[in-house]
Amino acid sequence: MLLPAYNEAVALPKLLEKFLLLQARYPKLQIVVVDDGSSDETATVAEGFADRMAVTVVRHGKNRGLGCAMKTGLRWVCEHGADGDVVVTMDADDTHDPNHIPSMLDKLDRGADVVIASRYQEGGEQVGLSPLRRVLSWGASTLLGWIFGIDGVRDYSSGYRAYRIGALRRAFDRFGEKFIEASGFQCMAEILLKMRTLNLRFGEVPLVLRYDRKAGQSKMPVLETVLQYFFLARKVSRLEILHEERLG
Repeated sequence: MLLPAYNEAVALPKLLEKFLLLQARYPKLQIVVVDDGSSDETATVAEGFADRMAVTVVRHGKNRGLGCAMKTGLRWVCEHGADGDVVVTMDADDTHDPNHIPSMLDKLDRGADVVIASRYQEGGEQVGLSPLRRVLSWGASTLLGWIFGIDGVRDYSSGYRAYRIGALRRAFDRFGEKFIEASGFQCMAEILLKMRTLNLRFGEVPLVLRYDRKAGQSKMPVLETVLQYFFLARKVSRLEILHEERLG
């Protein structure tokens, strides 16, 4: 499990308690928390669970953004895991339910390389999200789907995903430090758009996003993030046009 976290000292213990219940089913379960320069006790709280489960805390000295935290965490799992291993990424704010993990792993076992817990699959839902945030999130995913059309993908911004580590290694081998360039929340879409060039198989399972369990205000600047999706789509499209011109 990879949990990028910024000032989640209140929510993180609630999530980690749920993983304790999964240990019997997944005895090799390991938790990696990337503390992205939190000003609260996020890292200390995570380390406090180390006597009950395998928890590793990787610290950023200052807040660098979700994209940097994801890059740090994915680099770490690629360095410590095998190609056939799986890493599940989740938000650390207790809005993602670990009970979706078995269905995600089942989809990986049936041939997928990347599985997304999706709000837009039948049975998916968003509880506690404002109407504006719903519309903007849906619009961003719709735009990216219309432009890039990754087979099997409807939710481009969900941070709740399962990856084969071998697929992530291929992405780092191809893109290097440019695999994740975005520092903000749009990094989740960037990861998918770049991994789609690797001839991978993508799938989704329904996600019930429990935003009503979130403690405090969202850290996402919504309008700014949506604009960044547009810039990201434009940038990736330009890169692909240049790549095709070079090949031609």
